[in-house]
Amino acid sequence: MQLQQLAYFVAVAEVRHFTQAAELLRVAQPSLSKQIRALETDLGASLFSRARGNITLTPAGEALLPLAKRILADVDTARHEVQELAGLRRGRVRLGATPSLCAGLLGDVLRRFHDAYSGIEILVEEGGSRDLVRELTRGLLDLALVILPLHGDAPLDTRPILRERLVVASPADGERSVPGPPGGRLPRRAVPRRATLRIADLRDRPMVMFRSGYDLREATISACRAEGFEPRFAVEGGEMDAVLRFVEAGLGIAVVPSMVLAGRPGLRGTPLVQADDGDGGHPSLLRTIALAHRKDVSLTHAARAFQDTLETFLVEAALAGSLPAGVETLLER
Repeated sequence: MQLQQLAYFVAVAEVRHFTQAAELLRVAQPSLSKQIRALETDLGASLFSRARGNITLTPAGEALLPLAKRILADVDTARHEVQELAGLRRGRVRLGATPSLCAGLLGDVLRRFHDAYSGIEILVEEGGSRDLVRELTRGLLDLALVILPLHGDAPLDTRPILRERLVVASPADGERSVPGPPGGRLPRRAVPRRATLRIADLRDRPMVMFRSGYDLREATISACRAEGFEPRFAVEGGEMDAVLRFVEAGLGIAVVPSMVLAGRPGLRGTPLVQADDGDGGHPSLLRTIALAHRKDVSLTHAARAFQDTLETFLVEAALAGSLPAGVETLLER
């Protein structure tokens, strides 16, 4: 089994067409087909079904695809690491981050890192925490900022770095009435202007919900069910910016991290709290953000440099009191 054969296999599996894959790889189509056949012979199984011109993966192909992608990603990482050790002033960091961090702290961190390491390429993948965990385990990211606790048995090392408060986002000027079914309006219950809200206060209120893959989606649904009700969705399936815009338009409310409301005067955030803790208090609902990487792969020099830059930035921002409202660092100062 050769790396070139795996690369050819992945290309065909992604485009489901031998000629198009050959064009993408800039190789002759007969040469690509020959290498795929050699790989199938070596493995003792067909990888593609070629019925009437339709290319589909066989069960063996389905099993090989994620493994092949991971092998190729690890080889690419090894190549970059060796180049760094050889003294090249080049490198790459593949970073995953949740939309709230991309919209909040990450820009300043990336600027500091770029100023210090201008030759290092930064690739940012924005997505929900569960999506990022999958990308990490497949070797497609070096580092990711994810939400704890992790779900499943992902082989990752995690370092908690931030804790942020969750709030209920609603229009700053109160909920607007929007058209509902023909001849009617959607029933509304205005979000009370209280200092805090509990999960139970969200009952029967239309909500704007994130797409699957967002930890906030699953956490919100689970919290509502724990209070004995199913959340009612006005709109679902959005990314962070879309969710906030839908809330501004008066389509519903949303549970979001407090930092994403900075610079959005059209929204107000009411802290979301837990039920009475027994001492007459109502602790805020919080979530913990960690920097994660795979346990079985050492960080490249570039990735370690980014980690150091991020942690130094957070500690300095905490000491200066410049972290966003509702955010605190878990790193030692």
